[in-house]
Amino acid sequence: MRILLVEDEAELSAIIKKGLEEAGYSVDAASDGEEGLHMATEYPVDAVILDVMLPKLDGITLLGRLRREGIKTPVIMLTAKDTLSDKIKGLDVGADDYLTKPFDFDELLARLRSLLRRGSETKEAVIHIADLQIDTASHEVRRGNKLIKLSAREYALLEYLAYRKGSVVTRGEITEHIYDESFEKDSNIIDVYMNYLRGKIDKGFDKKLLHTVRGAGYILKEAQE
Repeated sequence: MRILLVEDEAELSAIIKKGLEEAGYSVDAASDGEEGLHMATEYPVDAVILDVMLPKLDGITLLGRLRREGIKTPVIMLTAKDTLSDKIKGLDVGADDYLTKPFDFDELLARLRSLLRRGSETKEAVIHIADLQIDTASHEVRRGNKLIKLSAREYALLEYLAYRKGSVVTRGEITEHIYDESFEKDSNIIDVYMNYLRGKIDKGFDKKLLHTVRGAGYILKEAQE
């Protein structure tokens, strides 16, 4: 999943970005409101983590502009303020959740996972596809009784396909949602990781779950029609 982080405190931004990437997310970062607005409108992301107090354009104004333009991307607002009026203002303008600094990073991850499930057709925290089980909280993946070890990038790809289970996902959609803006779009890295996944979730099992739809993309489902 691809996340936009808009935070002007360089040290905090670096910590959050590193933590999210270690958790398997792709992260684009902006350090001021104008840059954040540009990135939020030009690049498709699955969620935004948005600081309230930003240079050039504050978070409340930024979010208001996004919502007026019809952009419904889930937003978690971060702020050092802890008053009810500030929280109400953020929620009224269209924030989906609110965290007050300092916050526990695990709580940020939990709220982010909740928002991503809310915006997906797949609502459960543990996704089942045939005998494949994906725990989106612990990132533990099992097929039958077998524990499958995945890299952070492999897991991110599998989770995205799982959230879209039963639907064809194009290479373009994978690029937009799994990789940040620095990704080389002509690279064959998606095909490489698809082969890695096939070797881990399908090899040795009678039922194949990851299928290629020629000329369209990929689909994760129980049976090939």
